[in-house]
Amino acid sequence: MHYGYDGRVAVVTGGSSGIGLATTRLLLASGANVAICARNEERLQKVASELTAEFGEGRVLAKALNVLDEADVQAFAVDVQDRFGRCDLLVNNAGQGRVSTFAETSDEDWRAEYELKVFSQVRPVRAFKAMLTEANGSIVVVNSLLAYQPEAHMVCTSSARAGVQNLAKSLSVELAPKVRVNSILLGLVDSGQWQRRFEAREDKSQSREDWYADLASKKRIPLGRLGQPEEAAAAICFLGSPAASYITGAQIEVSGGVSRHI
Repeated sequence: MHYGYDGRVAVVTGGSSGIGLATTRLLLASGANVAICARNEERLQKVASELTAEFGEGRVLAKALNVLDEADVQAFAVDVQDRFGRCDLLVNNAGQGRVSTFAETSDEDWRAEYELKVFSQVRPVRAFKAMLTEANGSIVVVNSLLAYQPEAHMVCTSSARAGVQNLAKSLSVELAPKVRVNSILLGLVDSGQWQRRFEAREDKSQSREDWYADLASKKRIPLGRLGQPEEAAAAICFLGSPAASYITGAQIEVSGGVSRHI
């Protein structure tokens, strides 16, 4: 599917793997130039080389940085301005979940989780706000269904995710009418995190297919499977595209129907 990004520029944080990489590929295939960032420079540059070979010279900008470092993120925005001259879409995609109950979560864990989840949104929005405003652009927040449907074993992450969702809604009002702000709410999506849990399974005789099917059953996912990064990417690219031009302050669940709220 082509999402009409010809001549547009997108920025994807956490763009070297998983949903970030799948989104980057789909944006490039839809005609956008894309700037990506991630912390692991070696992996980032490897991915950038592969994307350049696949989609053409000059269409990918990659920079290793920590999205919590304001100076680095501001410098990244300058690089995007210098290379591409604009930014039409910002995809804020950073941070995995922390598995812990309330009793197990220290003050330091709470601070670290809130800093990661909230400032991985705040820093990039500040840095790219002027370009997004000029371009009548869009922000897509990659969030989790935990924002509305918390899990007791992920109490810290659930709380932080709710804060991120509130922030996205606030931004959709404050940045209107120039910039649209929407989010996707992820359920269980196949990723390196789930692959590592599979590798650490107790029953080593269980196949990957069977382990994932059992997980989907235990989690009561109506579609009977985990999502794929490309399925999340499709929702992100839709929300950031001209096809969603009258949508702001909204969220799309990418969860296989696992949510229980209305």
